[in-house]
Amino acid sequence: MTRDDAEELAVEQALALVGGRNQTRDRADGPMRGRADDQTRDRADDQARGRAEDRTGDQAGDQMPHNQNPGEPADPHPTPYATPSPPASPAPALPWDRARAVAARAGRGGPLAVVRLPLDRALGHVLAEPLAALTDLPPFDTSAMDGWAVAGPGPWTYEEGVSLLAGVAESPTAARLADGTAVRIATGARTPADTTAVIRSEHAHVDEARGLLSTRRPLVTGQDIRPRGQECRSGDQLVPAGTVVTPAVLGLAAAAGYDALPAVPRPRVDVLVLGDELLAAGLPHDGLIRDALGPMLGPWLRALGAEVSGPRRLGDDSEALREALTSSDADVIITTGGTASGPVDHVHPVLAALGAELLVDGVAVRPGHPMLLARLSPDGPHLVGLPGNPLAAVSGLLTLAEPLLAGLAGRPAQDAYRALVHADVPGHPHDTRLVPVVHRAGRAGGRDHVAPLRYNGPAMLRGIAAADGLAVVPVGGVRSGTEVEILDLPWAPATPWTEGCFT
Repeated sequence: MTRDDAEELAVEQALALVGGRNQTRDRADGPMRGRADDQTRDRADDQARGRAEDRTGDQAGDQMPHNQNPGEPADPHPTPYATPSPPASPAPALPWDRARAVAARAGRGGPLAVVRLPLDRALGHVLAEPLAALTDLPPFDTSAMDGWAVAGPGPWTYEEGVSLLAGVAESPTAARLADGTAVRIATGARTPADTTAVIRSEHAHVDEARGLLSTRRPLVTGQDIRPRGQECRSGDQLVPAGTVVTPAVLGLAAAAGYDALPAVPRPRVDVLVLGDELLAAGLPHDGLIRDALGPMLGPWLRALGAEVSGPRRLGDDSEALREALTSSDADVIITTGGTASGPVDHVHPVLAALGAELLVDGVAVRPGHPMLLARLSPDGPHLVGLPGNPLAAVSGLLTLAEPLLAGLAGRPAQDAYRALVHADVPGHPHDTRLVPVVHRAGRAGGRDHVAPLRYNGPAMLRGIAAADGLAVVPVGGVRSGTEVEILDLPWAPATPWTEGCFT
């Protein structure tokens, strides 16, 4: 660590320990417009904090007790509240919730494209239009069981060797069933006109000697018949626009008569990995470390519904970065590292040289403070600049990339939800914190809750690898038993309340 880095680290530690608690609240009260002058005037103060996090990570505000086993929740009794101090100069970073709102608006900024995709290519896309039934479902009255179609009261006569099968062209027998007669029928076969009910095979008694069929149970009109249009009528809306095409949606669309679906194209994303210190393979050595973000970002972004190219490793080369940005045909470009103001942090200078519009330049969140969102040109791609530390980059993904991509893909905004947190969670003195958590089921009548996980420093992935969500911890922290907003991870189950998972 150089002397300058050490000084910056000391500044970061001091700010984390004694920073003004009311800073974010003061900033949130002001209007979004008119912030440019304040951002320019106060950028130096912000950079002093941002450089330290981007290179070394948050300090005291992000530390957890060290006497826990891997994957265990945090100590249930840490001190959650930061030491108050006089307010410091306001930083230009946007509050966390406002930064997410800016990213969401950027994603919804233009009309959505529509493509028609064959069913075998539509999985994971978002429907651009409501899906209306092209036919009644079922399209005709069908048998729900293997058995006998009967008409009128029994007993019924039947013709030996005659049966109705699914998919077989209509026969004279299938056209109409006279009172007092029966015919064998298979599941899914069209029932003849005037059928009173279907008797299941196990409930029927056949007197072969007399050629008569009777039932062992009382007959109910319409039993075991699926009437035409029971599920839907032609023209009924089956699912709304904005629905993600799942395997079940594909099956419903096929049943309703579709061969192709109107869908929103997936946003195309390029990933640019910056940093001369990164290795693509092998063990760290001689000051070089493994690139953790290159392998992680592609699958993560695909889970968010994007089409992602393979990561490009550019090192700390401003000309290579500029060339990559100007030659990209992606909808979104993700960069990793280089978002602070160090001697090899080239993202800001290159964006300035290209005349890009900075929509978000720093976010009041830990980890991940020096993230950014830019528009390279009025009709050009967006760029999400992620910090180089792994968990800080995850914070940037969930803060800026996820709402941006959701808007571009036509996905509806994810409903926020809150959950009880078991254990006190320390807070940052003036920024939101995102803390990995695991969901757990309540015991003995207790409520379901989340437990914070350790190993949550900006450069760590051990905590997030064991998590199924991130808790949004407000300034100053929260006490055990408090409800906090939860951000689900894209691969988390819809109902993740399973005791013992991810611990």
